[in-house]
Amino acid sequence: MRVLRGRAETIAADRERTDEMVESAVETGDPALRVWTPHRQVAFGRRDARMDGYDAATAAAERRDFPAVEREVGGRAVAYTGSTLAFVHADPAADRTAIQARYVEATDRLVRALDSVGVDAAEGEPPDSFCPGTHSLQATGKIAGLAQRVRRDVAVTAGVVIISDHQPIADVLEPVYDALGVPFDPGSVGSVARAGGPTDAKRVGDAVVEVFSDGL
Repeated sequence: MRVLRGRAETIAADRERTDEMVESAVETGDPALRVWTPHRQVAFGRRDARMDGYDAATAAAERRDFPAVEREVGGRAVAYTGSTLAFVHADPAADRTAIQARYVEATDRLVRALDSVGVDAAEGEPPDSFCPGTHSLQATGKIAGLAQRVRRDVAVTAGVVIISDHQPIADVLEPVYDALGVPFDPGSVGSVARAGGPTDAKRVGDAVVEVFSDGL
């Protein structure tokens, strides 16, 4: 499996790097994994962009020095501080109809990765969490979320893991979610460090690479 680390110079270039990785996986037929810490930003979902309060929400993010962008995968707004971990797994050989099975497998792998760095994470999330959904992990707050994008030729599973930046993420998402009119509890934001794990994003990223490279 091809593994990519590191981020590109800009947010736009960073997105292009992920797109190129996915297309390369399709062309070669080999799965690929990217693990990195994206640039500081608040990434809004398509549903957010249709809300009446979207302009106010993006302005709230920008005032706090978080560039506002829109993303294709996932639900509500997610904040990255520059040390928040992200990963994208592209599998051109996957059964594109097995969406739930892929969520189960990705969740199991991520639980294993977190366990290997000393975090006992469980499925689920506290009430009024950021980017609420059924594919989340919690340990002293929500620490991770998963999403999928399925095409005819590839299945892409993406995830975000909060390493130690729960407070700045809570601080920026509170006014963002308020503008969108979406319930949000700042105290629901957790992190690997808050749950007793390391503050080193590379160490957690290495664990993610290991479990996605190995069979369950």
